Amino acid sequence: MASADPQALRAEELRQLLNRAAHAYYVLDTPVMEDAVYDRLYRELHDLEGQRPDLRSADSPTQRVGGPPADGFVAVQHRLPLLSLDNAFSTEELDQWFGRLQRLLDRQHLALVTELKIDGNALALSYEHGVLVRAATRGDGERGEDITANVRTIAAVPLRLQLPDPPAWLEVRGEALMRDDTFAAINAEREQRGEAPFANPRNACA
Repeated sequence: MASADPQALRAEELRQLLNRAAHAYYVLDTPVMEDAVYDRLYRELHDLEGQRPDLRSADSPTQRVGGPPADGFVAVQHRLPLLSLDNAFSTEELDQWFGRLQRLLDRQHLALVTELKIDGNALALSYEHGVLVRAATRGDGERGEDITANVRTIAAVPLRLQLPDPPAWLEVRGEALMRDDTFAAINAEREQRGEAPFANPRNACA
């Protein structure tokens, strides 16, 4: 009897762990794994599949972005895929990314601006002739949830763009976030009502 393939077994284990964590995070809004742990396991699976492409399967977390649309919202198709950013865990990986960027743009000298990453909820705001007509979540990158009514309550989101000659269609992509003090106040209210507190601001925002 042939011995089991240890790499195949590990890949399957990683897929199950990551898929359960993604479902809990994106669909149930109940995280079961620290972000750093998820990133480490994801990288392990990514590297393993890179070494052994035959282990890559259709249900691998490396083959999709985000999670499926949650129940209770209408699913909508993104006009252009709403993808996620790649991670870099070392200076070497950052150098490799910069090299790819230089080759893509065919430029040796590039000025870069960096800022702290805000861990919010990705939104795609669609404007027709300057008027907000749809707001959608990332979802799986191809389809998201229509949350236009919710986003209209956010004062920072303009219902009409202040442009003299707006284009026929424009999509603005960014992050919806919640301040720490707002998060603390919401959790205090929930606890007073006997409800379970949210795990973190991102999930409270979702």
